[in-house]
Amino acid sequence: MKRVSIFYSLLIAFLIGASLLSFYYYGQSNRLQKAIEEASFSPGILPDYHFVLIGEEMDNDYWRLVGEGAKAAEDKYNVMVEYKGPRRSNLDEQLKLMDMAIAARVDGIIVQALNEEKFIPMINKAVKQGIPVITIDTDASASTRSLYIGTDNYEAGKLAGQTLIQDTGGQARVAIITGSFTSAHHQLRVEGFLEAVEDAPDIEVIAIEESNITRIGAEEKAYWLLEENDHITAFFGASALDGIGISSAVSSSDKKDDMYIIAFDALPETVDLMQEGMIDAIVAQEPFEMGFQSVERMFEVLEGKSHKDVYHTDASVIRRGQHRQLDRDGGGHDD
Repeated sequence: MKRVSIFYSLLIAFLIGASLLSFYYYGQSNRLQKAIEEASFSPGILPDYHFVLIGEEMDNDYWRLVGEGAKAAEDKYNVMVEYKGPRRSNLDEQLKLMDMAIAARVDGIIVQALNEEKFIPMINKAVKQGIPVITIDTDASASTRSLYIGTDNYEAGKLAGQTLIQDTGGQARVAIITGSFTSAHHQLRVEGFLEAVEDAPDIEVIAIEESNITRIGAEEKAYWLLEENDHITAFFGASALDGIGISSAVSSSDKKDDMYIIAFDALPETVDLMQEGMIDAIVAQEPFEMGFQSVERMFEVLEGKSHKDVYHTDASVIRRGQHRQLDRDGGGHDD
């Protein structure tokens, strides 16, 4: 009788354990199925490759467009793209995310090399371990990266300077606000701008300040510059949020009707300010196209196809009354 009791106790315990195990795996299966359904690739079809895109910061409209472009390429090439980045611009966090991607043995890494000196060792580490790297928006040409995709930042800075000369009749006292003195792409834009205006006898650059890649920083620096230099007649904002911050400072001054402002990147708020007359011109990049092409080129690298060392996306100037659109075939264009 005692043996029968023990037998039934063990049987009941076994059935309970089996039921719990079945429930667990059923739940896991549902979660996996849900993950597949939420992914951009079709259910039942696993992606061929796993890429990581590491941008400058997640809380930025420009980098959101880069991420959207990369995600848009997923279906066409049957790949999975993880889009990562610090919430606010942080070089050390970018490097840490890249190191994690290397440890995870992803198939390819797409990264903005904010500082060439610091990124070269990490890029070379990835390549040494068999993971190809594409630089985007900011290059590290001395590394072993496969290729670069993005704006020619030096030429874009020259374009801004040439536009300012044209629009002001070659007569302006200019203050420059740039995102960071240490970011390579911001340095190149300022250098290109300075080259464009150096031979214009009546263009004087009276100050260069950094905004730390925030609109508040740009607004504070612009407000301080206006207080200290009442003869400023023009501003050049060299990074995405500078034009917005400059406009805010100028709008509260007595110079808002006479100030010339040229900004960088056609973010929705920047375009709105231009249409309202606060910003005179915008040097527009192609962030969506950069993102899309980075995935496209990484796929080609892994498939062993030939490629160039550098792929420059367009930079153009837009002014009030023009409407900028993005499409896959033609990138950005003006109407």
